[in-house]
Amino acid sequence: MNGMLNILKPPGMTSHDVVAYIRRLAGIKRVGHAGTLDPGAAGVLPLCLGQATRVAEYMLSLPKKYRAELTLGATTDTEDAAGTVTVRKPVPVLTREAVERTLESFIGPRLQTPPMYSAVRAGGKRLYELARRGEEVKRRPRKIHIYDLQLLSLQGSRVMFDVACSRGTYVRTLCRKIAEALGTAGYMSFLLRTAVGPFLLEETLSLEEAAQLADKGLLASALLPIDYGLRHLPQAVLTDKEAERLQNGAFIPYAGKLPAGCDIRVYRQDGRFLALAEMQHGLLRPKKVFHHR
Repeated sequence: MNGMLNILKPPGMTSHDVVAYIRRLAGIKRVGHAGTLDPGAAGVLPLCLGQATRVAEYMLSLPKKYRAELTLGATTDTEDAAGTVTVRKPVPVLTREAVERTLESFIGPRLQTPPMYSAVRAGGKRLYELARRGEEVKRRPRKIHIYDLQLLSLQGSRVMFDVACSRGTYVRTLCRKIAEALGTAGYMSFLLRTAVGPFLLEETLSLEEAAQLADKGLLASALLPIDYGLRHLPQAVLTDKEAERLQNGAFIPYAGKLPAGCDIRVYRQDGRFLALAEMQHGLLRPKKVFHHR
């Protein structure tokens, strides 16, 4: 069983819990995810099965989309509803126009410091492990990009918005920063991931639906191709002879225009996904080759 599953992760489960559940349903050990989702969040969780686990790392950089709710007036230690309130502040009277202007100011490249309650490592330890012991360490800001922010609703102290962002963006921290820019405190009270690259919320498979398919021996029918999440990479098409040589580890001269040093999707002439390769000095160098049965 080789391919991708676009799973709808329910709130309350870790991404690893979902992986373990699908392993049991599929009856295979080689299952992984292409980007974790917080336990309290729900939404799109792409899973890689079989040979598809070899492409997971190439999907980590896919842009993400979320629907989030920001509750104003208080901050928690985890920056979400699961934490303990640490600060309370009055909420000013806000107009929709004022909130929209504030959201717009966050669009673009920026630096973001990971929250203490995160899986980032510091000194060999996960930050959340240190945070649970009451420790706080200095964290290095990371480059992120907010591609779009759209206000959906403003009801009292609750702000609902859609955000499109780069890999590594903590929406919890974004919520806190937006609240500060609005002159108050805030925490993320709801999070739904609506897209990971081409994996869309409206096309997800719930765990219940996956279980029903597995009971009928039809789980494989829900699989997406191994290369489904690699559309952002340039591609090359080889003749049958070139494909055989590449499959055996040979470097293949390629006349087409491809960016040097970039990962390339390689296909046979019949459209079958063959490999991930790298362009070096006019030659396609195979990095990962996929065998079809």
